Amino acid sequence: MNEPTTHQTAPLVVHQPTPITPATVRPGPVAHVQPGHVPAVASVVLPDGRVVTGYSVAPAQPEPIATKPVVSRAAVNVALGGVGFLAACGGLLLLTSFITALTALVTQLVILAAVVTGGWIAVRVLTPSGGTTVNIRRAVFKRNHFHG
Repeated sequence: MNEPTTHQTAPLVVHQPTPITPATVRPGPVAHVQPGHVPAVASVVLPDGRVVTGYSVAPAQPEPIATKPVVSRAAVNVALGGVGFLAACGGLLLLTSFITALTALVTQLVILAAVVTGGWIAVRVLTPSGGTTVNIRRAVFKRNHFHG
């Protein structure tokens, strides 16, 4: 089904132009030219005998790319400093939030310890104990003197 096919191709012939030597060029009429830059004239003989004469053309130059204004090093440093300051502010904000939460936790632990300690003291005082009897009698103050 898929048999290779061979194509017959003619051999490729490349013709190189032959420049005209000054002996074969017949001088033309002399034209007076303003002083200045005159481009060189090039003549080429083609393989079929025709002569092509013309000016050499410089290759087209691409449009120059608009250059960006140069940014000073100080401006770059200020911008980078601003970015670093923002990053540090974010870190400080997190740090202050952490300190605030830690302070609230410590406060709650202190309050809890006070409540537990107060409850323990209240239980110790208010529970009747068999061995210790405390007699409380009324104290009398007369003329700034204690009479017990």
